[in-house]
Amino acid sequence: MNVVIVGGGTAGWMTAAGLASLLADTGLNITLVESEAIGTVGVGEATLPHLRFFNQTIGIDEYDFMAATRATVKLGIEFVDWARKGDRYIHPFGDYGIPNDGIGFHQFWRRFAEMLGPISNFSLPVVAAELGRFEPPSSDERSALSTFRFAYQFDATRYAPYLRRHAEARGVTRIEGRVVDVALDEQGDIDRLSLEDGREIEGDLFVDCSGFFGLLIEKALKTGYDQWTDWLPCDRAVAAPCEHAEPLLPYTRATAREAGWQWRIPLQHRTGNGYVYASQFISDQDAEDALVQSLEGPLLAEPKILRFVTGKRKKLWNRNCVAIGLSGGFLEPLESTSIYLIQQGITYLIELFPNLADVDTLRSEYNRMMDLEFERIRDFLILHYHATERSDAPLWEMMRALDVPDSLKEKMALFRARGQVQTYDHGLFLEPSWLAVYLGQRVIPEHYDPRVNEHPERELLSQLTGMKQHIRQSAEKMATHQTWIDAHCPAPMEALV
Repeated sequence: MNVVIVGGGTAGWMTAAGLASLLADTGLNITLVESEAIGTVGVGEATLPHLRFFNQTIGIDEYDFMAATRATVKLGIEFVDWARKGDRYIHPFGDYGIPNDGIGFHQFWRRFAEMLGPISNFSLPVVAAELGRFEPPSSDERSALSTFRFAYQFDATRYAPYLRRHAEARGVTRIEGRVVDVALDEQGDIDRLSLEDGREIEGDLFVDCSGFFGLLIEKALKTGYDQWTDWLPCDRAVAAPCEHAEPLLPYTRATAREAGWQWRIPLQHRTGNGYVYASQFISDQDAEDALVQSLEGPLLAEPKILRFVTGKRKKLWNRNCVAIGLSGGFLEPLESTSIYLIQQGITYLIELFPNLADVDTLRSEYNRMMDLEFERIRDFLILHYHATERSDAPLWEMMRALDVPDSLKEKMALFRARGQVQTYDHGLFLEPSWLAVYLGQRVIPEHYDPRVNEHPERELLSQLTGMKQHIRQSAEKMATHQTWIDAHCPAPMEALV
């Protein structure tokens, strides 16, 4: 089978590297077409722990990758000013406490919350992040170090070239050129691509990684797009890097602002910053000015404005074309999900890699799974905006009164009633993530699980207090984040000058 990928960047080269590495024995011919003249978005710098598994699976050395991409460690995301101004909490990549008798830990915490303090005291990655410390997770399930995962904060413009070298070493052919025409066959499938220089490229399966433009999935196949801007109204971002002026912290920060929110992502050689905003509430110039005035250090590049429409294609696999990355859809970067959705698109494609005789069934299943991924992330993002008490700006008043999707209404009602987190088999964010945002944004259960009362009060409180102390002590024994980076994956010296 001939697979043709249109577009490079993170989506294109992740797809090429994933297919070449994991389907190496299937006789695939993989061709990637990209044009140096067409730029990439290239501002996404924060990731989720799943990317570590992807890199490991395709044979990438972690420390080499981190040094090459100037990466730092990410233990979670700090949210500032979301429920109320002055509030802050960290959404960690790890568990809270330890379940007992099949009862979620947060149910025990809820009983003694006033005495124990925030539930974050029972999360090792939160305590470590607040102390600026890090050590890799342990495989020993008896250790507190086994209760968390970590992700990367890296220079996205360096990841695609890194993957390109990896993919080309495994047989991927890169063609430099701009696609100017897409020819369909009699059945409506893509037959071939025409390049600006007259060359034509035929394929059996096409992967559209052409970004927001959707050259194949939309311009050629007219797939259609489901907009979710009524629920997620932010439609622009202005991004700009600056020099460091704070310690190298192992977490990303998202600060709620008048018309959206601002990110801060510390890399080894600079700090990434951006203001995601709803253009109906602030002008581009005012958003840019607000970002630049808030930076911790001097600008390293001119601010870049990005425009987007939140939503997804009606089908991410249409005919013989699969859309991966921005061509398939976009959910704003509040929870660093863009690269995750690329990875899941690749993973499901590999798991369902087409036997052409049964492609309709495989295509339907792929679309079903990706629809679930998008919709569940959508609901989680809406929760951040909707669970607010702020009324100091029109955006927050609108979001607080928002008529959210029924799927989210059910989740919130269940949690408010007795702290139950609606679970599901497929989808990104599991119970600890929902707990972090619910509790961090003052969605507090009215009651706790009555089975908690079967445990003796004094004994239970003593155990919880001991657990809290143990987590704190475990975090304090870790190396500082900067020390760990310097010892294992420092960027080349010329990158830091």
